[in-house]
Formats: sequence, C-alpha cells, structure tokens
Amino acid sequence: MVQTMPKRWMNKNVIGMGAASFFNDFCHEMSTSILPAFLASIGASAALLGIIEGFADLVSSFAKLGAGFYSDKKGIRKPIAVLGYFLTALGMGFFAVVSSGFQVLMGRVVAWFGKGIRGPVRDAMLSASVEKKDAGKAFGFHRMMDTTGAVLGPLIAFLLVSRFRYRQIFWFALVPGLVSVAAFFFLVSEVAEEPNHHMRFLPTLRGLPVKFKRYLVGVGIFGAGDFSHTLLILMAAQVLKPIYGSAVANTSAILLYVFRNVFYAGLSFPIGYLGDKMPKRKILSFGYLLSAVMCVGFIFIVPKFWYLSILFIIGGTFIASEDVLEGAIAGELLPENLKGTGYGALATVNGIGDFISSIIVGFLWAAVSPAAGFLYAGILSVIGAYIVWKLE
Repeated sequence: MVQTMPKRWMNKNVIGMGAASFFNDFCHEMSTSILPAFLASIGASAALLGIIEGFADLVSSFAKLGAGFYSDKKGIRKPIAVLGYFLTALGMGFFAVVSSGFQVLMGRVVAWFGKGIRGPVRDAMLSASVEKKDAGKAFGFHRMMDTTGAVLGPLIAFLLVSRFRYRQIFWFALVPGLVSVAAFFFLVSEVAEEPNHHMRFLPTLRGLPVKFKRYLVGVGIFGAGDFSHTLLILMAAQVLKPIYGSAVANTSAILLYVFRNVFYAGLSFPIGYLGDKMPKRKILSFGYLLSAVMCVGFIFIVPKFWYLSILFIIGGTFIASEDVLEGAIAGELLPENLKGTGYGALATVNGIGDFISSIIVGFLWAAVSPAAGFLYAGILSVIGAYIVWKLE
C-alpha cells in the first residue's frame, strides 16, 4: 500500500518502524551480550571476536550501498526492509546450533547482510515519512525504541544466563526477531517514490551533493575508530574476573552493557529534539569527542564496577548522538530522489569504518595491549569530531 507523506511527525510509519526496531534490537542485543562468553566457551579469542565483528560489518556495508541504490532506482523500499529484518533474525538464531568460531562468523554475516539491506531503505522511509523540521524527533524516537529493545535484550540475557545454556538463550532471542519482521510488514506503509529506471550506479554516486561527500569524510574517519562495543563487554569481564571470579564477572559485564543501552535509549529522543533546535553537526561533534573520553578512560582503567559504569554510560551517550544525528543530518543534505543511495553511502562508509576499527583494535588488543587499541580509537574520534565541526 502506498500513501502520501503525513504531516504529523508521530504517525503510523514512525511508530511501526520504531516497533520493528525495538523487537529486532531485543533479539540482536540479547544474543550479542552473551556472544563474547559463548565464544570463549568454544575456545575463540579476542582477535577472532574482532574479525567476526569487522568482517560482518564489511559485508553489511556493501549490502547497504547496493540496497539503497536499488530502492532509488525501482522506487520500492518496504519489501527490502522486511527481507532484511527476516535475515537478521535468522542469522542471530543460527548461533543456537553452531560449534565453531567460523560458524559464528557465518551466522553473523547473514544477520549483518540483513541489517545492511534494511538500514538505508528504512532510514529513507523514515526521512520521507516526516517533514525536515521534525527529522531529529523522528530519528530520535526511532533510536529510542531501537535502544529500549537493546536494553531489555541484555537484561533478559542477564536474568537467564545463570539458569540456561547459551544455546537456549539464542533460541529465546529468535522470537522477538521474528516479531520485528511482522511489525514492519503489518504496520509500515510504503511511502510514494518515483522510480528512476535510468539510474546508473557510479554516476549516481558521483552526483551526490558535494557537502554530503565532505560530511562522509568526517563520519568515515570517526568510524575507522568506532569499534564494536562487544569488545567493551570483553574488557569489563577480563578486568573484573580476578576480583569476582569468572561467573560474576561475565554477568556484571552484561549488566554494564545494559547501563550503556539504558542511556543510549533515554538520551536518543532528547538529543534528536535538541538537534531540531540547534546545529546538528555541533552536537554530533561533541558526541564524537565523548568517544575519545571513553577511550581515555579505558586506557587508564580502574578495576571497579562504578568506574566501568561511568565509561559504559559515556559510551551509551555518544552512540545516541551518533545514531540519531548522523541520519538526520544526511536527510538534510540529500535530495529526495537520492536518499536511498545517500543513506546507503553513509552506511557503507560507517560499515567500512567499523570493519577497519574492529580489525585494528582487535589486533592491537591481542598483539600489543588493550590500551593501544583504545589509543588508536580515541585519536580518530578527535579527528572525526574536528572535521564534522568545521563542515560548512
């Protein structure tokens, strides 16, 4: 069903996309929070975790660009998004039957391919479902719903991990993943888009606005240091293990991840609302700097739960600004007929950055020290913040 753009920012599409993301992140984060401990139980290392996360992000990034371009060319977005949500649920559920790190990688790739094809088309639909003056609120609400699921997922995992095996928890996580597919299918309507069958891939990329391309440079440099936060879970567990023992350290690390996601969820809408009142790029730059502050905190780590809580809270805060404002700023810089391609390009730049960061930080962690990885990430966070701040 195709409908014209509604005038109210809180409309059925915004609610439906928020619900789909809520259940999807419930599934994803429930699985992700126990993934480091599960990998350790089958003999995988921190370096392998970085490779898994980085390679999956790389696959996802190219899927995003292709899906965004295809949706602009054909003028359809919803079927691509529904397929993406389904593949993500399927890939995460696959963890329940794996027995090696390579099989975990395969499941992660399937899940992240689904995440890749759905991301830019969903963001383009979200941007088209509201007026530009309300983009910050719409993206903020969406990320709030997304991250509320990300809070509840690890929280449920935290409650279940002492009573059930890891594989059983992966099966439980599959249920909200499938609900997310149903939510998007039944609640979200396709927003009217004109197809452009004469579009060609490379000329379309070259035709993206110059200011948007400069924006991508800053986002990309920051992204090259924006490593997967599953490494933070691993770091917390390693730091707390000598004090509390393995079991308590693992559950405490999951709880810290819950704290991170609580602040991520709670701050997403206020940051989006603030972004509709103030220059979004200034707020985003400040968020990037918070990433550097978090990295410094992990370099000078103190093996105390309260100290780690502060660092995870900072992590949740900068992720909220990043996820809300990067998409909202892109919507302001892109013309309507290129939003799918533009959001795909943004997601691809982020994905390549995630691949680089996860690989390099994981390697530095294993070959040198965790502090070396955090130092690398912190430096790139500062450079990315400067470029976005200076964007005119």
